[in-house]
Amino acid sequence: MRFMLIVKASGYSEARVNHSREQNDAMNAYLKSLAEEGALLAAEELQPSSAGVRISYPADGGKPELSAGPFPADQELVAEYCLIDVRTENEALSWALRMPVPKGRGKCEIELRKLEEKPNSLKEPRIKALEADLQHQLDMLKKI
Repeated sequence: MRFMLIVKASGYSEARVNHSREQNDAMNAYLKSLAEEGALLAAEELQPSSAGVRISYPADGGKPELSAGPFPADQELVAEYCLIDVRTENEALSWALRMPVPKGRGKCEIELRKLEEKPNSLKEPRIKALEADLQHQLDMLKKI
């Protein structure tokens, strides 16, 4: 099951205040442990909303409206995300609870969301590649 851990933006992330060395080290160790478990699919930080554009489609179906950032912080902006692939919801929650949060920067909020599983998901090409590699290895062993 794939899950996204969504780290909400704060005044610090919107102002591009860098994390402490300790926070960076803790996050790198966390991501490394996810990768070693084979659960990490992606992890990225987003630039502040000042570098973004919002596209709003009116209810009447009119032309979309473009708004340049920055956007109000009270609109629950996203600062970073981590995409994981785990066996159970409890495992996803366990990883979310272990994600390091910056100290001394006020409230930090992480949202855990399950991704819809679709037959042609991103996971499928990876599985096909692994299956092809295993088949190749089996073919080589049969020749011995």
